[in-house]
Amino acid sequence: MKTRAIVLFLLALIVTACGGANAAHTPDDVISAFRAAGLEAENAQPLTRDDYGAAPYVGQGVRFLIPSLCADCGGRVFALDNQKDLESVKTYYDALGESNALFFSWTFAKDNILVQINGDLDETTARQYETALNGLD
Repeated sequence: MKTRAIVLFLLALIVTACGGANAAHTPDDVISAFRAAGLEAENAQPLTRDDYGAAPYVGQGVRFLIPSLCADCGGRVFALDNQKDLESVKTYYDALGESNALFFSWTFAKDNILVQINGDLDETTARQYETALNGLD
């Protein structure tokens, strides 16, 4: 009986480990996709607690730069553990932009990933980042 329980446990682990429809991506996957699409995603650095500011401190985040926009302009890539956290962070950035045009930023989501990009980036280029994100398998 003990052997049977161990076998069932191992089978459950194997099934759980197999990817589902919503594969978990990492911020590095997204940065690589941006670069592969010929988009700027320079000096990618992990976000620290202080980098989150007033945004919900959830998931794993990376900040990247878009030097052609300005020396310190860029965006963030968040890998979130669940849909609730993703929606929480997206809502934060969207509401910030709605409250004051100075705080507008582009936000794009796919699976467990949220991308937030400086709102000064023109829409055509911002949509290229969205297309690269949506190209992740």
